[in-house]
Amino acid sequence: MTSIAVQGRADWDEVLVAIVDYVERFEPRNELAWHTARHMLLDSLGCAFEALQYPACTKLLGPVVPGATLANGARVPGTGFELDPVKAAFDIGTTIRWLDFNDTWLAAEWGHPSDNLGAILALADWRSRNGAALTMRDVLECAIKAHEIQGVLALRNSFNQVGLDHVALVKLASTAVACRLLELDRAQSLAALSQVFVDGQALRTYRHAPNTGSRKSWAAGDATSRAVRLALIARSGEMGYPSALTAPAWGFYDVSFQGRPFRFEREFASYVIENVLFKISYPAEFHAQSAVEAALTLQARLAAMGRGSDDIAAIVIRTQAACMRIIDKQGPLDNPADRDHCIQYMVAVPLIFGRLGAADYEDAVAADPRIDALRAKIRCVEDPQFTADYHDPDKRSIANALTVTLVDGSVLDEVRVDYPIGHRRRRDEGLALLEAKFRRNLARCFDAARQQRILAVALDQARLEAMPVREFIDLLVP
Repeated sequence: MTSIAVQGRADWDEVLVAIVDYVERFEPRNELAWHTARHMLLDSLGCAFEALQYPACTKLLGPVVPGATLANGARVPGTGFELDPVKAAFDIGTTIRWLDFNDTWLAAEWGHPSDNLGAILALADWRSRNGAALTMRDVLECAIKAHEIQGVLALRNSFNQVGLDHVALVKLASTAVACRLLELDRAQSLAALSQVFVDGQALRTYRHAPNTGSRKSWAAGDATSRAVRLALIARSGEMGYPSALTAPAWGFYDVSFQGRPFRFEREFASYVIENVLFKISYPAEFHAQSAVEAALTLQARLAAMGRGSDDIAAIVIRTQAACMRIIDKQGPLDNPADRDHCIQYMVAVPLIFGRLGAADYEDAVAADPRIDALRAKIRCVEDPQFTADYHDPDKRSIANALTVTLVDGSVLDEVRVDYPIGHRRRRDEGLALLEAKFRRNLARCFDAARQQRILAVALDQARLEAMPVREFIDLLVP
């Protein structure tokens, strides 16, 4: 890493310089990166369209002040809103994230790199409608780079262990590529990134009992919105803070990271987008994806035996440490946000109903007394090898293994799933299912003719990359 000096001040922090250098200079060349970025875009948009079916989400959308639309503003896919890019970033990021169904990255820190599309799509569309010659290839390039910044920092740096939420990395990655989309110069880009760390960061309290709540579904939208705002502030010429990370006593490391500098496992390239995890089958926190798959296998096995969930006496889930930390929950679950981060709930529902969908976290389904009765019989235990394989860069497994004991004392053979559908090791198996998921979600918002127009572009890599941003987004406006 290199550094540059500002007269009268310390050199810029090396991490900030490295991120700016990467965004300015790196050219993704791996076709896997570009094709995965396209699939990520389609999947994220589909998640947004499904989220629009939920009033708890849609009530947050639209102008902050009623009627405050913007001519030639950014459009919010699936809606009629035309907004300033700051609020549009919030809305797009919120709809993508709402159902916890978009892509995932698991390491020392967890997160969802496609959250960054909130900032990328809002700024690219706004600039495209106001004369910038931006194509969807520019969008995909920014997405590749945002994934990389968020994901590489997450590999060795745990924000959750100091009580901070992973959306701090969304804000950082989104700000970095927002600077690119706004064509900021080097000094402005460094200033914008420094402001990310001068900002206060979100606490994880809304992801954990006793405060689990719906803010976890709009926190990423908020982070992308703030990123756009910081980049716009920097564009005005506002000063930056060269040692925002490293300043003794007052810098981010000392104030918020227990005095530890960031550690890096690898250089920035396109590793993260190439290895990102897709949530294809179930809207479930990713540490539970393999457990849900195993539960459905067991449900079918029980049905073949003429048994059901009422015949279960106990379930043991062998799992990884991250699952134990995030989603191992006993006791009352207060809302959908609480339920979709409880592995016992996400295993009980498929064992009872043979399914797990977004609607299964709502109050109407959760009121079924069989769910809590079965939850109480489920116990998680950490398997140290599962934890080691989770962190192994050559494996990155997300293993769960379920053992069911029946009321008659018999024990079913353990069902173990190391790599859920959506993992790179099962990517070929998953892509056809991912496209099917996108088609289902398109049908929620568009008639058959519009669906075909969207698919004709979305499923054609070259055609999508060449299309001006505003023209593609116009296809997504009802």
